[in-house]
Amino acid sequence: MPPVKMYCTAVCPYCVMAEKLLTRKGVTNIEKIRVDLEPARLQEMMQITGRRTVPQIYIGERHVGGFDDISALDAAGELDPLLAA
Repeated sequence: MPPVKMYCTAVCPYCVMAEKLLTRKGVTNIEKIRVDLEPARLQEMMQITGRRTVPQIYIGERHVGGFDDISALDAAGELDPLLAA
């Protein structure tokens, strides 16, 4: 399973839902980057993703977007192959 990285905050309900979805898919280790605790990481996230909202999720080297994006991948049957790569 490729590494999963998620830019998030402590109080973001979409971050919690994204983590629950990934956990249901068998992901046991998510590298959480708390942008609310590390403002420099927020700037980093915005530069590399072009987005200002959390969560921003990477599976391996691929930026898959936020909760809506990862949910859409799951609904299309495309999330499992990404996680299995």
